[in-house]
Amino acid sequence: MTGHIPFDNSYARLPDSFFSRVLPTPVSEPRLVKLNSALAVQLGLDPEVLVTPEWVDIFAGQGIPDGAEPIALAYAGHQFGRFVSRLGDGRAILLGELVDCGGARRDIQLKGAGRTPFSRGGDGRAALGPVLREYIVSEAMAALGIPTTRALAAVMTGDSVLRDTPLPGAVLARIASSHIRVGTFEFFANRGDAEAVRRLADYAISRHYPDAAGAAQSYRSFLDQVIARQAELVARWLHVGFIHGVMNTDNMSIAGETIDYGPCAFMDAYDPATVFSSIDYYGRYAYANQPRIAHWNLTRVAECLIPLLAEDKDAALEQVKEALGGFAERFNVAYFGGLRRKFGLCQEQEGDIALMKDLLDRMAANKADFTLTFRRLCDAAADPQADSPVRELFANPVSYDDWAARWRLRLDQEPLDGDARRAGMRRVNPAFIPRNHRVEAVIEAAVSRGDFAPFEELVAVLSAPYEDQPAFATYADPPPPSQGAYQTFCGT
Repeated sequence: MTGHIPFDNSYARLPDSFFSRVLPTPVSEPRLVKLNSALAVQLGLDPEVLVTPEWVDIFAGQGIPDGAEPIALAYAGHQFGRFVSRLGDGRAILLGELVDCGGARRDIQLKGAGRTPFSRGGDGRAALGPVLREYIVSEAMAALGIPTTRALAAVMTGDSVLRDTPLPGAVLARIASSHIRVGTFEFFANRGDAEAVRRLADYAISRHYPDAAGAAQSYRSFLDQVIARQAELVARWLHVGFIHGVMNTDNMSIAGETIDYGPCAFMDAYDPATVFSSIDYYGRYAYANQPRIAHWNLTRVAECLIPLLAEDKDAALEQVKEALGGFAERFNVAYFGGLRRKFGLCQEQEGDIALMKDLLDRMAANKADFTLTFRRLCDAAADPQADSPVRELFANPVSYDDWAARWRLRLDQEPLDGDARRAGMRRVNPAFIPRNHRVEAVIEAAVSRGDFAPFEELVAVLSAPYEDQPAFATYADPPPPSQGAYQTFCGT
């Protein structure tokens, strides 16, 4: 391990139209809130060095390490369906790239590091609350096994940022496979810069989908693989009740990672129409709409690739149609395959989908908690005497009874015994998610009282989401009924 980052900045070697070179804005008094030591080790970095004042300054944007080439990336995007031709990193600066211990190339980005040419009148800063939220939720997603950007460090700046009221400022050091988005392709396609689209596609293939380079139709293979990764990613979101909140095309990573944790949240009571974002007035990005929106976003990147797929436009459009037509199958295989595992079903049988959908419908009608229902089903799958804790989650417990009788008849056709079935289900049905009321309590303690102990404890609990952790059992509890409707807000 080393405290020196061996930067190898491949994106900064692309043409200048892909980014703007910019330095972070100095801050008053950098203070480390949290270093992700385990992630630092994975990156080949020495955690003991990264907590020194020199590196705290670097994470705050106060100093530039040797080998870094700070840039703000250019991209466009469809925001709630409306195209904006120039967005870009308005408050994030990519320090550079390194190759981690597993041989994977990673971006190191400072989010909240000050104004860039893409700030569009904003201050380029981040408040402490959104930084803590992204740290908590992105690391929880990683522990759940869902592809995601990661949080390396959170640093307070000593400066205030003005939102509705003055708030303490902070910077998040974020790690990603890359920050190439659907909107990056749209940026160049909208300008009619076919050569830049080709250059970007070649770069993305080399970095993320190298086997596509050897395919007979490399750009078609690239498109197919991007579609496959997004279909599988969104399916995994649904398995844990995650709602991204703002699935604009500038928030969809070509690498297939969850990125940009703004107005995101996890469902408590199951309802397919759940929306948390305060700006999603019409439910465009509701829980159940996420597969459809992913397909819509992928259609946008497919449109950008049309000139690369075939010289004849009609032939290229046919390829686009075929590629996008594969999304539904990819999604259904990933979604229903994962759902079967959540229900304790190893073998695929006719009627499984109807059986699983029936429970989901009953959960929605009875306001049953999504995470707790599936976690408690693990015990019920091994012992009918464990039905009571599941039943009590339903407003009308009888609604569960009828379904459970049919479920057990189906389980009798499975090869595993009860204990093995329960163990398998517990590996895919988490006990702990970032409950919204817990996240808000952590942010309140940090912002209002400077108390980071609740933050530390929540991060620790969420690092082992599939373990019972009896000492922290209350972290699995849903919010009290008095909480009312929950809303999230964009951190900009």
